[in-house]
Amino acid sequence: MLDDFGQRIRDIILSEMDLSRELSDEEICDLIGSVVSREARDRPMTIKDRAELERTIFNSLRKLDVLQELVDDRDVTEIMVNGPNDIFYEKAGRIQRFKGHFSSEEKLEDVIQQIVGRHNRVVNQASPIVDTRLSDGSRVNIVLNPISIGGSAVSIRKFPEHPMSMERLVEIEALSPEVARLLQILTQAKYNIFISGGTGSGKTTFLNALSQYIPDDERIITIEDSAELQLLGAKNIVRLETRNANTDGVTPITIRDLIRTALRMRPDRIIVGECRGAEALDMLQAMTARCPPAMPIHHMISFHELRLWCFKVRISHSMRYGSR
Repeated sequence: MLDDFGQRIRDIILSEMDLSRELSDEEICDLIGSVVSREARDRPMTIKDRAELERTIFNSLRKLDVLQELVDDRDVTEIMVNGPNDIFYEKAGRIQRFKGHFSSEEKLEDVIQQIVGRHNRVVNQASPIVDTRLSDGSRVNIVLNPISIGGSAVSIRKFPEHPMSMERLVEIEALSPEVARLLQILTQAKYNIFISGGTGSGKTTFLNALSQYIPDDERIITIEDSAELQLLGAKNIVRLETRNANTDGVTPITIRDLIRTALRMRPDRIIVGECRGAEALDMLQAMTARCPPAMPIHHMISFHELRLWCFKVRISHSMRYGSR
């Protein structure tokens, strides 16, 4: 967070920026360096302190402000913002409190709008909840104040720079070589494969690893609320992403819409990032109608719960449309 001196430097930089055109990151850095040199003549400052000040100002102008330090840390796996003053992060499996905080709720909301704007998402008082992603693929969930009573909440789940492989899963004994071989056979034989588990259990990570067994000559269609899958070795791939409605009259595009569309795109395999609503019925119908093999992710904790869920979906369908 910027102190009074840093905030004054930032205000001067904003007043001197040429807003008539888009400035590059290099031009912003040059301007920051010039202003800091001029304004810090009478203020003793080490090279390290100056570099830190310039980096903090740049992050506040062009990146995610105080969150950028956590986003850049490869060892951080989760970032949790509970309003402007409370920021937590997960590192090496432990949740810790971050030393920094936003200067105000308004600054936090500026960062939120910056995040959603990069991927044509909308979040406002009329639509206060949104899922999106960062430029590196990290998953982002946002809930605005006052729905989040203590201030706007932002949850960022980062993914490893290099996706997990099945070999690595075997190496760390997450599964046995025999299970890995069985999964390879099932995948290449085009079986439907459900991936289920609780929140944070590694469903997406496992699916990314499993995708290395998909033959290179297959056409893959992925369907997600916000694109985050990192399929290993996929060449002929189309990535589809949902779209929310907004006040400009933009038509929403749902998972159900994308599943129906994917079936017309000559897929060899359909992968659904999350399947937990009305789209579950479409997915089940596609999987039981000899359509291309599917790999949907479900938020079920056990196989028994998955079977019960499938049963409820079928009963609901029968009650609505009658037995066939």
